Amino acid sequence: MQLSQATGPRTQLYTADQRARRDASRWTLVQGVLAPAQFLAFAVSLALVLRFLATGDGYGAATASVLVKTGFLYLIMVTGAIWEKEVFGQYLFAPAFFWEDVFSFAVIALHSLYIYALWTGAFSPHGLMLTALAAYAAYLINAVQFILKLRRARLDTGGAA
Repeated sequence: MQLSQATGPRTQLYTADQRARRDASRWTLVQGVLAPAQFLAFAVSLALVLRFLATGDGYGAATASVLVKTGFLYLIMVTGAIWEKEVFGQYLFAPAFFWEDVFSFAVIALHSLYIYALWTGAFSPHGLMLTALAAYAAYLINAVQFILKLRRARLDTGGAA
């Protein structure tokens, strides 16, 4: 009788060599700094976007905040790809982070749609802010994916969750 994956032994997220490379990489620290900074930019921007949608006030501040949040996203994606190359030997879609990377592209696509629509005037201010909200919903899902992966890595090493 074959055990299902749910009841069978779980594979480790990192091999011993990958864990050593992760721990030695300066990009691990960079990701550890950028992730909470991006979340802070997201939280501030979300408040400004919601304020604009509710009151019609603060379009400039909301727009600037979405651009800052998007800048953080692009930066964390580039540095994350470098980190993935150092740890797993490939820039993207390493098996351990495949689905997180796939969903990251949806997040990037939505943020990039916002930038494109802002630059070309394709959407109204209201439409832009709704696009930002869609991008932010996708970002939250992706952030949860990465938090769960971080938790799994801690559990793999016997650390507290």
